[in-house]
Amino acid sequence: MKQIKWLLLLCALLAVVSMAFIGVSVAEKSILGTCLSIVFAMIFMGTGFTLKRKLNVSS
Repeated sequence: MKQIKWLLLLCALLAVVSMAFIGVSVAEKSILGTCLSIVFAMIFMGTGFTLKRKLNVSS
């Protein structure tokens, strides 16, 4: 088993939580919550992809 990249795992988990909050916000009909969740999901996903490129981690 290869070594776990904890920072990448954290970014992935935060992105998943943000996506879950998108669903919760839509169900609650909260426009602000939906917009914030989308922004956070984009930030965490972008950070993860950038970090993966810097670390040169192959999938």
